[in-house]
Amino acid sequence: MTKKDLKIKELLDKEVLCRDKTNELSYDRPDPLLVASRFDDEYKILICALFGYGKASLIVKFLDSLNFDLLEQSEDIIKKELSNFYYRFQNSNDVIKIFQTFRNMKQEYSLNEIFKNTYEKENDILESLDSVIRKINEIASYESQGFKFLVSSPFKRDKSGKIKEIGNAPYKRWFMYLRWMVREDNLDLGIWKGVNKKDLILPLDTHTFNVSKRIGLLNRKTYDLKSAMEITQKLKLFDNQDPIKYDFALYRIGQEKLV
Repeated sequence: MTKKDLKIKELLDKEVLCRDKTNELSYDRPDPLLVASRFDDEYKILICALFGYGKASLIVKFLDSLNFDLLEQSEDIIKKELSNFYYRFQNSNDVIKIFQTFRNMKQEYSLNEIFKNTYEKENDILESLDSVIRKINEIASYESQGFKFLVSSPFKRDKSGKIKEIGNAPYKRWFMYLRWMVREDNLDLGIWKGVNKKDLILPLDTHTFNVSKRIGLLNRKTYDLKSAMEITQKLKLFDNQDPIKYDFALYRIGQEKLV
């Protein structure tokens, strides 16, 4: 590592030690993980991740308003109870549909197993995530702009069928969900089994993107999957077995304007 890399590592290691505490999650310092950490249900936690865009305080306010136990109820009850719920790009039909879809999937599928089946065959985190996104869209059999934004489309591919790094969005909310589910510390939940945390990819949001450029983790100017992959590779210099342990620290550095 260069002297510059060592300096970045020192900054981030210090922040990781400082941030790895349960009191980092509070209504004074909101994060969707504040709500997600109340559950041990992979579908409830995924709802928290997928709605995890926008201002953190408003995300938490919306998630607090939801009755996650509706995933155990009938589709008709879900439709009735959520008829007046909406969030930013999602209207009430979109909110109803995600709950109905997850309610139906819970009865038949484990998200961990869908992911792991591809992961064990291909050892590829992107292909594994793509299999989960495809399954959700298949079960939902529903199209709207709000739902498409919420769940995401499958990854774009090149002519050979390989997932493209340039041309795909960073899939921030999905990689955040994987961080929550695979890693385990005072913040992350570690509920999923059979996925190695060394393979995780940075959940790149605007805070981590801008901080990464400022401190020298990234030279690219495009907010895309390739940038997320490049920062992840850089972080592997600092901890090859757990590069995404730095994510929450990077996020807070940006959110609190520390650099």
